Amino acid sequence: MGRDKISGHPTIAGRRPSAADVRAAAGRTLPDVIAPDLRVLFCGINPGLYSAAVGHHFARPGNRFWPAVHRAGFTPTVYEPHQDGELPALGLGLTNLAGRATAGAAELSPEELRAGGERLLAKLDRYRPRWVAFLGIGAYRVAFGHPNAVPGRQSHTWGRTRVWLLPSPSGANGSYPLEALVREFRALARNSR
Repeated sequence: MGRDKISGHPTIAGRRPSAADVRAAAGRTLPDVIAPDLRVLFCGINPGLYSAAVGHHFARPGNRFWPAVHRAGFTPTVYEPHQDGELPALGLGLTNLAGRATAGAAELSPEELRAGGERLLAKLDRYRPRWVAFLGIGAYRVAFGHPNAVPGRQSHTWGRTRVWLLPSPSGANGSYPLEALVREFRALARNSR
């Protein structure tokens, strides 16, 4: 994957993905960016079509994950999606509850989210991050049967892994402007040191 010289958006073979490229990404998966003993494993709901088309997490223009993690103090600069593989060197990782790419999380069934939750628990047992941070409160509620969960630190742990809920950084999540999102990410950054 490269970068468009004018817009800076992720590209496929030197060009921005076409609408056909994005549609064709339905059902694809993205590999986890994970290593043992991470400081924080960020867990998205599932890959979007644009991210699956270019092969990198949080790649859709307008997604606020990369600016939020930088402004919260997790990364030294605003990383680009193609730099997602560099996160483990900072003690950070990326995974998703559901692996298959969709146009929106609403396409995922409750059963799919619960099955993804079971797979995630196995990853936590294997990789043992200090924190898992969910990027999508509604999906977490469904996957783990906590219908009243709210953003922030949760009272339970999974093994040694502590749990934090964050709002989705998707540009479609209008109830959290970037500044509010950064405040939530910054609280996790302070608590995960």
